[in-house]
Parts: sequence; C-alpha cells; structure tokens
Amino acid sequence: MAISLTESAASRVRDYLDTRGAGVGLRLGVTKTGCSGYSYVINYADEITDSDILFEDKGVTLVVDAEALPLIDGTEVDFVKSGLNEAFKFRNPNVSGECGCGESFNV
Repeated sequence: MAISLTESAASRVRDYLDTRGAGVGLRLGVTKTGCSGYSYVINYADEITDSDILFEDKGVTLVVDAEALPLIDGTEVDFVKSGLNEAFKFRNPNVSGECGCGESFNV
C-alpha cells in the first residue's frame, strides 16, 4: 500500500509547510459526496492520530486515515498550475468512474 507525490506536489507541500511554520505533512482522505460517491479531502496535517497510516515520499509525510486507504491506495498526487489556477490532482488506479464535472469518483 502506498500513496506518492510528484516532485511538483512535494515541492508545493514543503514550501507551504515552511512558510506556514507548522505542520507534520499532508493529510489525504475521502468523503462521501457528489453524484459518483466520493470526493478527495486534502489538508495540511498538524497532528497524527492512532487511526492514521503514514507514508513518506520526497521528504514529505503523507497522513492517511486507515478507513480511506483502500479507496486511495496507489494514488499519485500532483500539483498543477494552469494560468491563474493551481490545484492538487489525483491519479487513483482504483477509480472505476467519475462524475461529469470531475468532483467525485467511485471505485
């Protein structure tokens, strides 16, 4: 089981945590929502709980709740810029379908 980051995503997280001056890494999860079932949740992690599973990639700690891991195992997180927009993007091999707007997915 693993979650990975592209160099662009790792650089963004490291820079943000340095600027922020706090945090232990990046927290990834899912929530039930949308027309396809699940949506990604991404935040900066300030603490680690007993139910968290940790991954390290490119100098960044990735914090994932154990219940979310089966849905996002193998996911690569990227950080992309397009014009004035910038966002984290997910390449999840478990996805069997996505809604038309791309906000939710199912497995």
